Amino acid sequence: MLIGGELAYHVLRCFPTPYSWQSRLDASSVPAPSKLEVHWGPNIWNELAGRTVLDYGCGTGGDTLEIARRGARRVLGVDIFQQGLAVAARAAERANLADRCIFRTRAEEKVDAIVCVDAFEHFGDPAAILRMMAELLNPGGTVFVSFGPPWLHPYGGHSFSVFPWAHLLFTEQSLLRWRARYCSDGATRFHEIRGGLNQMTIRRFERLVEESPFQITEFAAVPIRPLRLLHNRLTREFFTSIVRCKLTAKCVPTSPITVVPDRDDEPVPDRGGRGPARKCPVLPVSHQEQDGKQLV
Repeated sequence: MLIGGELAYHVLRCFPTPYSWQSRLDASSVPAPSKLEVHWGPNIWNELAGRTVLDYGCGTGGDTLEIARRGARRVLGVDIFQQGLAVAARAAERANLADRCIFRTRAEEKVDAIVCVDAFEHFGDPAAILRMMAELLNPGGTVFVSFGPPWLHPYGGHSFSVFPWAHLLFTEQSLLRWRARYCSDGATRFHEIRGGLNQMTIRRFERLVEESPFQITEFAAVPIRPLRLLHNRLTREFFTSIVRCKLTAKCVPTSPITVVPDRDDEPVPDRGGRGPARKCPVLPVSHQEQDGKQLV
């Protein structure tokens, strides 16, 4: 049963204002630390070294800059938020990486690899994003996706989850009414807030990939550490902290999907939806808006 109306509004007002609703980027802001090695391990740098890489949803450029430092030939950071791109560009100049790091609001050139960290739960049209990535990826390239927490995680509502599963207990209307006390953008739905929330679940993501030009070649649903003993196929929507996977084009023959058990992972069955190799469709898609980074 959802709680709404005046009761929900007055209860929510008792909680502290989420930090992300008050923080603003300015000339003194610096890029957020890179999460790539945390999510993927140290071998990620070997997989990206010497390649042209797209960091899709780069935010303030922390991952973009680290990819360049670790040996990528060229890195393109893409995000819709100009303030975040300005922070990233200034940091690239200070680090003498401006010749190899480019920050833009659109991705138009072909690349060897794409990284997308903490963004898939924010895209307004994630299916279109996958099709666009397929158009930008050179033959034999890989997309590295990690996102979380998924929607049914205790804090899957991000700033709306003022306590575990609060985003599922209160109505969307009451949560947005509470947010309107601090944010004047007029948002009345989750997907309308700055950055957006598309209520992404693990199953929905798997289905989107199955219907896309990609196939999953490596997959891990990383459990919430204190709850890892409860994490299994039936409970993973609620107890998965981070989803990470590698995607390749369906037209490229691959070995069966690799389910990578993290030290805190439970094995996850094959959900890659692979079939016989086929010609990859060419689907022209205009750039869709997306968020940069979010707090896990």
